[in-house]
Amino acid sequence: MDAFSDLIRGVRARGSLFGSSALTPPWALQFVDGAPLTLCTVIGGQGWVVPEHGPAQELRPGETVLVRGPGTFTFVDAIGTAADPVACGEFCAVPEEGGTRHRLGWHDPGEDTDAGRPTTLIVGAYPVRGEISRRLLDALPVVLRVGTGGTGDAALEHLAAEVAVDAPGQQVVLDRLLDWMLVCTLRDWFDRPGGEPPAWWAAQRDPVVGYALRLLHAEPEAPWTVAALADRTGVARSTLAKRFADLVGEPPLTYLTRWRMTLAADLLTERESVTVAEVARGVGYSDAFAFSAAFKRTRGVSPSLFRRASASPAGAVSTSVAASVATAAGRP
Repeated sequence: MDAFSDLIRGVRARGSLFGSSALTPPWALQFVDGAPLTLCTVIGGQGWVVPEHGPAQELRPGETVLVRGPGTFTFVDAIGTAADPVACGEFCAVPEEGGTRHRLGWHDPGEDTDAGRPTTLIVGAYPVRGEISRRLLDALPVVLRVGTGGTGDAALEHLAAEVAVDAPGQQVVLDRLLDWMLVCTLRDWFDRPGGEPPAWWAAQRDPVVGYALRLLHAEPEAPWTVAALADRTGVARSTLAKRFADLVGEPPLTYLTRWRMTLAADLLTERESVTVAEVARGVGYSDAFAFSAAFKRTRGVSPSLFRRASASPAGAVSTSVAASVATAAGRP
């Protein structure tokens, strides 16, 4: 398991497609849900994404923008358009305002008009819950834009083909394609020339540190020491310690502690029936007191107070850790 896969595991589209094939200027669609992360891509035509916070971004055919919430955004035909904003939420469908609908079972290819080529917009709104996925959001700007020519082009071709048909299971297919598009967009943006990706992203490409990161994410509950990690990666202890700190920005065991506390935070809020001691064992602590001290040092509150203060369920939890907690609790 690599760091990126762990962080994006809980970010999934669910029935969140908005497709329009009949938007002719002028238009202004205001997306009011304020989702934690929203993907916008244009199949045909063009427009502008204007976020509540951050710079406006022009979208041409095949280009994609990610908008990080909680701010809302507007999709317009042009900056300063004369169109009155139409509020669009989860069930936005306003045919009287240009023939828009985002659920399956409807498609109108539209026609070119004097006002310009109709625009087909696809929007995927992603709920993000839990500490794991929020570490990914923290690495992103409010708005990021990826052009054509990247790995997302193949996903976009499939999206365009699927939007044009009405078939059983279409929404499931569209959700999966949106997830594919999201992963490709993030990878292309992190790898862009002259970019400044998060340290953990660049470190994954290093043969030594990348392998060490995969080990920590695959087995966070293991009794790791720097010596044990160095032995598994095939380098000297001092070499691993320096190389890891140089590339990731912190020592291996400091990174591991922060990752364990992130996993623990989600376990505490997602599984109310699991005790603090069981969570501790699930993330590699045989002593619940040592775990509680580490959690409070990292999070500022005790595990029990954190659990009580959490008002909503957390997102997806690492499979290996969830299995470890279930084992510790004596449950399948």
